[in-house]
Amino acid sequence: MVIPTIIVVDDDQFSLHLLESLLSKEYQVISCGCGEDALNAMERQRVDLVVSDLVMPRMGGLQLLEEVQKRHPGIPMIVNTAHGSVEGAVEAMRRGAYDYLVKPYNADDLRMTVKRALDYQQVLKENEQIKGLLRERFTFQSIVTVNPAMKEMLALASKVANVRQTTVAIYGESGCGKEVLARAIHFAGKGLPNGFVAVNCAAIPEHLLESELFGHARGAFTGADRDREGKFSLARGGTILLDEIGDMPLPLQAKLLRVLQERVFEKIGSNTPINVECRVIVATNKDLASEVAAGRFREDLFHRINVFPLSIPPLCRRRDDIPLLCEHIMQQLRQHLGKPLPGISEKAMEAMLAYRWPGNVRELRNCLERAAILTDGELIRPSHLGLGNAAPGAPAPSEPSEPTGGVAYQLTVPPEELSLDALTEQILSITLERCGGNKSKASQMLKVNRKVFYRS
Repeated sequence: MVIPTIIVVDDDQFSLHLLESLLSKEYQVISCGCGEDALNAMERQRVDLVVSDLVMPRMGGLQLLEEVQKRHPGIPMIVNTAHGSVEGAVEAMRRGAYDYLVKPYNADDLRMTVKRALDYQQVLKENEQIKGLLRERFTFQSIVTVNPAMKEMLALASKVANVRQTTVAIYGESGCGKEVLARAIHFAGKGLPNGFVAVNCAAIPEHLLESELFGHARGAFTGADRDREGKFSLARGGTILLDEIGDMPLPLQAKLLRVLQERVFEKIGSNTPINVECRVIVATNKDLASEVAAGRFREDLFHRINVFPLSIPPLCRRRDDIPLLCEHIMQQLRQHLGKPLPGISEKAMEAMLAYRWPGNVRELRNCLERAAILTDGELIRPSHLGLGNAAPGAPAPSEPSEPTGGVAYQLTVPPEELSLDALTEQILSITLERCGGNKSKASQMLKVNRKVFYRS
């Protein structure tokens, strides 16, 4: 166990020796007679806390506090003062000191204040470690892809990352990684020290969503027995993600429009305006233009949130990413499950390349996790994947029968993406599925070269 190191600073030798005697039984203590000596000592070794007198010649406690914050951010400081200069101690706390003590010292108060400050410093360290792990996990570099459309989208996302005032709209099917992209934008953005707050607009009942977003004042409605901060307040200095915004009720859409336009909101039951001090990202798996035409989404809100749209291609349109994603996920599963996973067999990879992945990357990960649990030191085989979505032991789904006299294909392509290439890709994919991933059989059925299935 590492014993915390505390620097005590005082120009009065009696006070200095008293502090050292009270703290040295539990901590490693470095005594300094002036602020300059304290700063020099901090350059030479690790320090966890500074306890300093407020009034000293040459460099006073306030100046020392400023230098500590500049050179060693994250190290808390406690200031000591006499009864007649408490105002100076309060000013030190306003400038960032953790706490203050009044001379003559009460031993118990001193020990308790020091313990709280060290606990606070440990929490800060742990928070920085967590933030570092999150930054490492949720970066643009962690989004693996070789697909040109995906690379182009990520390049656009990296450009908007540092423009926190601009609302970003992320479009994509369920499971394609909309929240992962939103977090990457958040952590890539400069000047965003605080947290990332995600709200699923489809998962919260309509009568609770407004309070969830904006908070409420005590007595605003039955059961509101105390003030409550909303997600917009909690995201101050960071990012708020409004996921599944296409499912937001129309009355609340009008209130959100005002918030985005005026950058202020009020808690329910309060008339006090609160500034919106966070980046706003929205995400949806719906075609909002169609929702506007159907009267289910406000046109003015659509234009307000669609400032910087980003579309994530579904996995079935970037099959070239599947092998890379598989290796990336397998590496994570090796660590998560703590077992050797040799890899994926050629036939299993062919089956995954042929599958349509309606659940996108989320479904791919779930599929590989299931397979990794089932396999025991062997290559993952098609039987491990469970792509037929059948429960263990259940019979495999039968091939759909074709109507007499022809072969039926049900093709669905959004109007804005309609093209011969898109229709051809769907025909190839459906045919390959019906042939159980057998490319030779599928190519014979369509009378095409087998190689086209590696390009789709």
